Amino acid sequence: MKDLIKIDHLRTHFFSDKNVVKAVNDVSLRVREGETVCIVGESGCGKSVTAMSIMGLIEEPGGKVVDGSIEFDGKDLLKLSKSELRTIRGNDISMIFQEPMSSLNPVLKIGQQIMEPLIVHQKLSKKEARVRAIELIEQVGISRAEQIADSYPHELSGGMLQRIMIAIAISCGPKLLIADEPTTALDVTIQAQILDMLREFKKKSNMSMMLITHDLGVVAEMADYVVVMYAGKVVEEGEVVKLFESPKHPYTQGLLKSKPVINQRQDELYSIPGQVPNPLDLTDSCYFHDRCAHCMDICRTKQPALKGVADQQKAACWLYEEAVAHV
Repeated sequence: MKDLIKIDHLRTHFFSDKNVVKAVNDVSLRVREGETVCIVGESGCGKSVTAMSIMGLIEEPGGKVVDGSIEFDGKDLLKLSKSELRTIRGNDISMIFQEPMSSLNPVLKIGQQIMEPLIVHQKLSKKEARVRAIELIEQVGISRAEQIADSYPHELSGGMLQRIMIAIAISCGPKLLIADEPTTALDVTIQAQILDMLREFKKKSNMSMMLITHDLGVVAEMADYVVVMYAGKVVEEGEVVKLFESPKHPYTQGLLKSKPVINQRQDELYSIPGQVPNPLDLTDSCYFHDRCAHCMDICRTKQPALKGVADQQKAACWLYEEAVAHV
């Protein structure tokens, strides 16, 4: 399988009068055709900013992609004009945003919001787009489709709104679907239904998916490949089964250890000690050093590179300094 999207040394920063927040700080990753890549990490590690950078939704002057490349289907998205990017965004690349209630326009009916990309990208007439919008509402498992199409977002539940977001995202048959925490704030039953739906759409269209989450259960169920981020950097990546069976980076080990185990009684759930570093105070050290049980002197003074440490696994950790450097 060839790479559908290839991100190299991406840096996205946010600026204030006195400070620079390096939200994404030298991130490289790949998503191949038909593959599901899960990006995992605590809140604030740069997952959503990476996705917004791909979509061209980082607004200047407050934020800016300052370095790197994002190559999609042979085109560097960072070098395209706004009009060229608009032809790709919502058409070849779609995104399910984290908060459907705030992502949908509260003063437009549901049907109008599904119809918009169909009219803009697929060049359908309003009548044709209306018919297709109703089909999409039914396709995502919502009954009374015509009535729903004439409803406003505040009249629908959170689970229904998330399904509408999926309907909008898949309406033009994208090559890449970015799903940013698609099951956040939904109950467990609805979460399972949403994930099943995404898996079914992916299988039918051979669509690639970038799934952003902090839920390791979702990762185990959905991912082919996993990228673990911490403080704006990739600290580990690998094929999903191997990463779960043998995590290499201490941070990944901590995340997996934090997850409750069914049928195993624990008096107290494990949590990684300490806190994520302040993005305004990042130094040349390993960003995880003050939370790591394996911290060495070099960890406090020098940042490790992402290296091949096992078959189809890479990690940025001084424990593997003899490994082959990642190119």
